[in-house]
Amino acid sequence: MSKLHMVDYQSPIGIVEIVGTEDAIVSILFTKKEKQEHVMQGDTPNVLELCCLQLDEYFKGKRSTFSFPYLAQGTDFQQTVWNALKQIPYAETGSYKDIAVAIGNEKAIRAVGSANGKNKLSIVIPCHRIIGSDGKLTGYAGGLWRKEWLLEHERAFKKE
Repeated sequence: MSKLHMVDYQSPIGIVEIVGTEDAIVSILFTKKEKQEHVMQGDTPNVLELCCLQLDEYFKGKRSTFSFPYLAQGTDFQQTVWNALKQIPYAETGSYKDIAVAIGNEKAIRAVGSANGKNKLSIVIPCHRIIGSDGKLTGYAGGLWRKEWLLEHERAFKKE
């Protein structure tokens, strides 16, 4: 793999660590950092700059999809789950069971949950849109309060 570059993006709900190569983003994860440690440098690849710009637009309610290149690294099953996650529309939710059914394996609810938890591309692959079958918020690596914030944010900016 080529050299990895890192930038910390200050979102309204905490610092997001973005990791990428010259060509693609490989990770977008919320951190517990209090302040930005990695800032844009002269040699920061354009793709990281583009990712920050598009995240900024997302948090300002001006963007609901992303177009920068990214690479979701995982097993074939994880890739299938992540592709199904991307089908959940902006400001809407689904359950682990919905995803299991969508991928043609309705008994794989726990495996879907596990794959969801291994997603390293927060927001872009919208694992925050997965809720329990009972409508309650379920686990989110970035914290349930962030999941709730993201869902409310998307609903507030949803274009009818």
